[in-house]
Amino acid sequence: MSMQSGRRVGVAFVGMGGAVATTAIAGIEMIKSGSNRLDGLPLAGLSVAGLADYKDLVFGGWDLNGDDLASAASGHGVLSKDDIENGAQVLKGITPWPAVGSAKFCKNIDGQNRIVAKDHREAVSVIANDLRRFQKESNLDDVVVVNLASTERWPDLNDPTLNSTAAFEKGLDSSDEAISPAMLYAYAAIKSGIPYANFTPSVAADVPALLDLAKELNVPVAGKDGKTGQTMMKTVLAPAFKARALHVDGWFSTNILGNRDGLALNDPNSLQSKLNTKGTVLDSILGYPVEDHLVHIHYYRPRGDDKEAWDNIDVTGFMGQRMQIKVNFLCKDSILAAPLVIEIARVLDLANKRGDGGVQEQLSTFFKAPMVKNGHGPEHAFGKQEKMLHDWLGVH
Repeated sequence: MSMQSGRRVGVAFVGMGGAVATTAIAGIEMIKSGSNRLDGLPLAGLSVAGLADYKDLVFGGWDLNGDDLASAASGHGVLSKDDIENGAQVLKGITPWPAVGSAKFCKNIDGQNRIVAKDHREAVSVIANDLRRFQKESNLDDVVVVNLASTERWPDLNDPTLNSTAAFEKGLDSSDEAISPAMLYAYAAIKSGIPYANFTPSVAADVPALLDLAKELNVPVAGKDGKTGQTMMKTVLAPAFKARALHVDGWFSTNILGNRDGLALNDPNSLQSKLNTKGTVLDSILGYPVEDHLVHIHYYRPRGDDKEAWDNIDVTGFMGQRMQIKVNFLCKDSILAAPLVIEIARVLDLANKRGDGGVQEQLSTFFKAPMVKNGHGPEHAFGKQEKMLHDWLGVH
């Protein structure tokens, strides 16, 4: 376990009623009650001064669905009835705060638990007030915001509103349609001096307007798109093929999943956002374009949260001999994602405590499309990413 910091750290989830958030909260509550082990938490064995203890985390957040978290968790089917009774009873007493939603940005996900605001500016002030109230009512020393909402469509990145802080501020006043819900939460957090992480493929704190703001206000930000299953395997295997000089001729990837993430991705615009973050990993690790790198994601309801990722890799070796590798990963999406979200929150909180603002590149290991500080290409290779994190934490 990390050293007991004794600080109460609040984690505010955007999409608090979703499968990942409810799994993260239940897991931590079960650690508090002694009924959960620390498997799956990558930083559990490390002793780092100032890193919040798992037991010091307190949760709140927004969701378009106003159901209490126990009902929401039952609906996702990740946690068993026993899990919810055994240590996670606290879920019954937690209901999400009203959320900002936009059918324009996320077609297949909607709900009644909405922030009623006349414009973007008012929505931002409601979000900021929620964060202040959370801090006060839960007696928190610090707060972190993590975006776990459904995937939004890709915005027009050339829109001037997204490219300077001044233009973004004007866009908030005029409710500019270029600004998505994810960006409103990111802006509200950064302006409140609260670290922000984007675990989704949606565009949020990575637009220049918000990157500049985070740098100027020295607020830690990180993202994006959690790297849990198939892409994690890619970033482990590709460096090995490179090290053995096996040429990757093609990599065919397919996924089937039936959770809310899958439903959101059933909208072609949201799906494109996901494919945009999955696509560049291989070329950057291998140092050449894999022309036949195909990625397919299919919503298949019977699977629920049990995702299946299937990869077929064609490689050429010595004397032009061709070979194949097959990988079949039967993942539990939220069980892989939830512990990463917890670790990201702890590291962002530590960065804030250390006065280390702007993009937190050391968190690259947790993301498919890591944000970077100075415009260079991101590091995707798993081993190098892990070293970056350990170096930053000061453990070896």
